[in-house]
Amino acid sequence: MELAYIPSPSSGVLYLGPVPLRGYAFCIIIGVFVAVWLGNKRWVARGGRAGTVADIAVWAVPFGLIGGRLYHVITDYQLYFSEGRDWVDAFKIWEGGLGIWGAIAFGALGAWIGCRRRGIALPAYADAVAPGIAFAQAIGRWGNWFNQELYGRPTDLPWAVEITSSADGRTPGTYHPTFLYESLWCIGVALLVIWADRRFKLGHGRAFALYVAAYCVGRFWIEYMRVDEAHEILGLRLNNWTSIVVFLLAVLYIVLSARKRPGREDVVEPGSGSGEEGASSVEEDSASGMDSGDSESSEDLKDSEGTASVEDSKDGAGSAKKS
Repeated sequence: MELAYIPSPSSGVLYLGPVPLRGYAFCIIIGVFVAVWLGNKRWVARGGRAGTVADIAVWAVPFGLIGGRLYHVITDYQLYFSEGRDWVDAFKIWEGGLGIWGAIAFGALGAWIGCRRRGIALPAYADAVAPGIAFAQAIGRWGNWFNQELYGRPTDLPWAVEITSSADGRTPGTYHPTFLYESLWCIGVALLVIWADRRFKLGHGRAFALYVAAYCVGRFWIEYMRVDEAHEILGLRLNNWTSIVVFLLAVLYIVLSARKRPGREDVVEPGSGSGEEGASSVEEDSASGMDSGDSESSEDLKDSEGTASVEDSKDGAGSAKKS
């Protein structure tokens, strides 16, 4: 007999008056707002302009959603294209199913397009939004709770999640809430990146790479606990292998980037009046002021010398008349 557990919602749909809003979509929307808000604060603190993060997110978010859905549909194609399935369901993103790997890859492509249009380096932008993305993932994972999906092995722990639905092969019972584990892990990743960025002044994409590497560590053991259907390679789920590969690539990037481009960017957004450009402007203004002052001093000196010469001529003439 379970003394305690996390109950699942009776419905995955929230109603704002007559307007239905699915819990999964609601969590994603809230996560996006949090990521943009925190990313904007970090971007401004780095010397960028307010609003730039949101402008680029207009490109990154749609690309991320498309990429996340494509990854999910491709890696779990049997859910949509096997016998007895309706391929139209592949487009029903509101019913759940986003692969974070595809979302990050395509989201980065969209961000690159937005950054290129603004003349901004993608690594600097990625560093600014990295913690916000982790917080967005933490919030978005609760969409799985609304859909009663992506849970782990059966357990009678007090924090087990109760699954009441029997649709799509589910068996009602209490299970490890892997959505909760990943949500908490993502919060820890976000805090780690914020701390490390302040402590070590990470730049040139290394804060984002740290987020990726840290997330992969947690995703590996959380993925290992899940019981939903997934493709396996050599006894490991596909996402476990993806976690290993992406983790190694992220760590390699951090090492090589630190050697090639140590420190942090002085200017993250052209024309923002910060960093080296701002300092150069100040120096140019000061130099101009000094040059102007020197010119005025030279003119004054010439005038003084001219006046003195005239006075001396007058005195000489007067002396000659007297003599």
